[in-house]
Amino acid sequence: MRRQNLPPDFMPVLSRGHHRRPAKGACFMEFASFLAAERWSDHPQCTHPLLATLARNVNDQMSDDGRQQLLGMVPSVVGLTSSDPMVDVRLALLCATTALPIAPAESQRVLAVGILSAERRLAQLEGRRDGALTEASMVALDSVPRTADWARTFSAGIEPTATGFHHSAAPSIVCRAVLGIASACVGDRDAVLLGLLRDGIDLVRDVTVPQAPAQVAARTQTTSMAPAGAPAS
Repeated sequence: MRRQNLPPDFMPVLSRGHHRRPAKGACFMEFASFLAAERWSDHPQCTHPLLATLARNVNDQMSDDGRQQLLGMVPSVVGLTSSDPMVDVRLALLCATTALPIAPAESQRVLAVGILSAERRLAQLEGRRDGALTEASMVALDSVPRTADWARTFSAGIEPTATGFHHSAAPSIVCRAVLGIASACVGDRDAVLLGLLRDGIDLVRDVTVPQAPAQVAARTQTTSMAPAGAPAS
């Protein structure tokens, strides 16, 4: 009998990348798929797709020791999903505005353009005047004025389509933001990445009603008594 959908014999330790089965380890979202009683996968249905993208990238870019701090956050993404297009926009903006002030030069232009693109999409959704930026975006762009000026010139006249932004631009912004933080010259990159994922979870939670809370709670209670790497009862 195949064991793919059965509980692992031990609690997996979070590690980078994709794992074919729990015995080989687990990334953040693979552990979430287990808690949600889904097929073992790093793309489970239980979590908003862009939040899952953020979680996978944070998981992969943190140090081995720092990554274990994510373990207690895994249950909070189970059932946390939404069809509201605003989630993609707000989450992309959170990531880009967090990363831009500290990211290396090679990432700053992409992030600045990403902020302007997300702000245009936000203006479409809110029915407000294009060009009126949120405070977080203004602060982030003001921290790199030359890059911001270049991005405004580059983006002039470019109108993001809804499909293009949600399917392509938003995931690209999130990935670039995490990479920018991971290569930034700051004292504790793990702490910044951890905080970004925590803030992202809170953001999605603010506009989302978690799904199947009873199932998630029961699943979490069953597994939370055993430490990572220890035998599960």
